[in-house]
Amino acid sequence: ADELRDLDQALGDGDLGITITAGSRAVIAALEELPDDTTPTEIARTCAKAFANANPSTMAALVAGALLSGSRVWEGESEIGVEATARFTKAAADSIAQRGKTQVGDKTILDGIAAASDALHEVTDPAEATEAARLAATRAVRETTSLQSRRGRASWLQERSIGLADPGATAFQRFVEAWAAASVSTD
Repeated sequence: ADELRDLDQALGDGDLGITITAGSRAVIAALEELPDDTTPTEIARTCAKAFANANPSTMAALVAGALLSGSRVWEGESEIGVEATARFTKAAADSIAQRGKTQVGDKTILDGIAAASDALHEVTDPAEATEAARLAATRAVRETTSLQSRRGRASWLQERSIGLADPGATAFQRFVEAWAAASVSTD
């Protein structure tokens, strides 16, 4: 949370650490309440609702919208593999692009999600998927440091935003790192 707060404070209003922490805690609590037979679509929708309700902010709305869009591609799915995860991330990226009126290269969370989505579309082996997504998200964050922010409060800084990593892309990178670590621990 401190890392995200500090990054966001340099480029925005400094509330991203609070948003991500509150949203993550709400998601964990909501997931603990779900029965074992909950479908992947219902899980994603539960996460969206919990995240959005935890902290009303632009980022929470974008993340919730992305999760809801992703949930739609899982309709009828009972198990989620690499291909379904790739479709989910593509739908999530498309949602953020549309809702946030942004595109890759604008120095936003979309840079990280789109990179991970592209990486997931290139692999079929579950053992490689999380690592491919992690590496892509990490690379995207590194690349955002050379970009000028074009969306959100960070865009007000114009060229002064160059040299700093995007907080949203960094938050997504930390999510993918946690996903990769959890995948290793359950293998």
